[in-house]
Amino acid sequence: MIRAPVAAESFCPRDAGRLCAAVDRLLEEPEPWPGPRPWGIVVPHAGYRYSGPVAASGYAAARSCGDAIARVVVLGPAHFVALEGCAVSAADAWRTPLGKVRVDPELRDVALEAGCVLNDLAHAPEHAIEVQLPFLQRVLGMGFRFLPVAVGETTPDEVSSLLAALDPYADLFVVSTDLSHYLDLATARALDRRTADAVVRLDPEAIGPWDACGVHALRGAVAFARAASMRIRLLDLRTSGDTAGDPERVVGYGAFAIEAG
Repeated sequence: MIRAPVAAESFCPRDAGRLCAAVDRLLEEPEPWPGPRPWGIVVPHAGYRYSGPVAASGYAAARSCGDAIARVVVLGPAHFVALEGCAVSAADAWRTPLGKVRVDPELRDVALEAGCVLNDLAHAPEHAIEVQLPFLQRVLGMGFRFLPVAVGETTPDEVSSLLAALDPYADLFVVSTDLSHYLDLATARALDRRTADAVVRLDPEAIGPWDACGVHALRGAVAFARAASMRIRLLDLRTSGDTAGDPERVVGYGAFAIEAG
């Protein structure tokens, strides 16, 4: 079973050549990553013209060590389907305009044993995980496997426990989330800075329910990092008003690297 793309054209180019060129152009902008491979990254998931430059700041950290990354877990919110807990996809692969990305059956089995459910209805209309795949395809090549995890209403501890179960088997974790939504530029910048400070100081309880659309996955990743004595580095913090959007009604974007302590 192949999960077909739903975000092509509306969030990123449908044509493979245009998509490659767009992603590669975005990946040229960030400074080279100076450190070892991060445990994970937090990146936004809007249309590439809006959030792509910020997402590229996160993927630059993975690009420098792509040969060492074969298995990736991507967590994102369920924007369109009511979901409690976490859901993985039963598909064998997800298709993008650049080709198919295989779903890792071992990672899926580990996630199911840790309490996830199989629920493709949560994934079917969702763009938050899908838009990360072309970045991963250009950074890692076509040989990696991944596990898509839709994170619904749940606690930071439950997400942290899932990450702990998957940690021995995965090479990179990606948390897909935007930050504030539809505020004026000044208000969004202030709120997103507060959220970024909470993430960097490993304080999931300080991330409010409306501070990020992927708040449950974000809180869980921060809780895991705190329990594992990791550190989180802020890589980029901008809004759609800073990139390509209306400054009167913006969406906030942040990129972070989660690193071993």
